[in-house]
Amino acid sequence: MQKRVDILFKKEYVKLHVNLIPQFLTEEAGMGIERVFVVGAGVMGAGIAQVCAQAGVPVVVSDVKQEILDRAMKSIAWSVEKLVGKGKLGEKLETIMARIQTVTDLALSARADLVLEAAFEKLDVKQEIFRKLDETCRPETLIASNTSAIPITELAAVTRRPERVLGLHFFNPVPMMQAVEVIKGAATTDETVSKGREFVLKIGKEPIMVNRDVAGFLINRINYPSTLEAMRMVEEGIGSVEDIDKGLRLASGRRMGIFETSDMVGLDVTYGALMAMYHETGDPRWFPPMILRRKVRAGHLGRKTGRGWYEYNEEGGRKEKRTS
Repeated sequence: MQKRVDILFKKEYVKLHVNLIPQFLTEEAGMGIERVFVVGAGVMGAGIAQVCAQAGVPVVVSDVKQEILDRAMKSIAWSVEKLVGKGKLGEKLETIMARIQTVTDLALSARADLVLEAAFEKLDVKQEIFRKLDETCRPETLIASNTSAIPITELAAVTRRPERVLGLHFFNPVPMMQAVEVIKGAATTDETVSKGREFVLKIGKEPIMVNRDVAGFLINRINYPSTLEAMRMVEEGIGSVEDIDKGLRLASGRRMGIFETSDMVGLDVTYGALMAMYHETGDPRWFPPMILRRKVRAGHLGRKTGRGWYEYNEEGGRKEKRTS
């Protein structure tokens, strides 16, 4: 499987993307969301691009460096190939991959019906992206953020179209997780929310409607208290990372433990979300515990760095011994 993906990436992908995607550039804009532009080619951005392409929606993915985009495309091709091999998709790998284009600027966002930001979980970074998108996008284009905690109203405030800004919070891993939070900002119109909901359904996901723009939205406001408690229990020596994860899998029916999930998402992402909630609410219960702060400062961010709550080998498999 990997050999076929590598061949596709090295030969077919380059051939397919010498020219721009015809559908993205030539089709007239319709009433719904027909063309998507994703800002950020990390784990979440790549996953969002994949599910759009699988649903037949042409998508352009933007990032600052081509090597980041190349890694994202290889990851998407690997994931799609697995799904094709299991008979879960009705199209060939090459057909799906042909719907994805990569660029290192925001120019093509001018052709999109929906632009979805999936950058680092930091307010000033996201606000700068929103300012640039507001300049390049058509007035009627919807701009959404995949933020897991930053209030949508604060992102919309830097644009001239706050009524067309919303949150579309996907969960990791995007191809497998069905829920997408659709978040209404203070100025977001009902029409914008409705279009966001329709888009989520169009790409085969289930919308979770968030009617008030609160830090952390709906699911994370429920999940993070248990995540924080688990971290504090490890910090205080009450239980180990391994036993807490095992207990949650066996007793709570979870497919992954809290710390396994945290390593997959990225400890820096969790830290950023918690800090956003803390700054927004002033509530000390959201302040990240020392054990998380130290790991983030040390660069132990999870699977992407090879070390987080667990250690990982070069193939991404978990080592048996946990880090301290």
